[in-house]
Amino acid sequence: MLSKISHLGVAVRSIEETLPFYRDVLGMKLTGTEEVPSQMVRVAFLTVGESNIELLEPTSPESPVAKFLEKNGPGIHHVAYGVEDIEAAIASLTESGARMIDAVPRIGAHGAKIAFVHPKSSGGVLTELCQSH
Repeated sequence: MLSKISHLGVAVRSIEETLPFYRDVLGMKLTGTEEVPSQMVRVAFLTVGESNIELLEPTSPESPVAKFLEKNGPGIHHVAYGVEDIEAAIASLTESGARMIDAVPRIGAHGAKIAFVHPKSSGGVLTELCQSH
């Protein structure tokens, strides 16, 4: 079902303030930034080798990322796994008893189809399924 780790999502208060550490100090390559209105976030994607880091900055106090920051402060927000067929992955997880936040995929950054598994089903880790187009 899973093909790879797509990315690690890191909640930050400000991409502008955080980006220099990842880009300049750690030497990661910035591959782009975009706003994802449906998630109420602005994201910056960075690569290191075959791995990706997604910095998540809330654009609204109502954003789930804003609520995460309020409760936990900056840090790892989610782990995203690449899948070939997100609908089949959701069906398989649901059949196995996993609780989904998204029973139907939605569109995330880069136009990818995404769906989140509830942390109560995944040992407290917010888990994202991600199908690139």
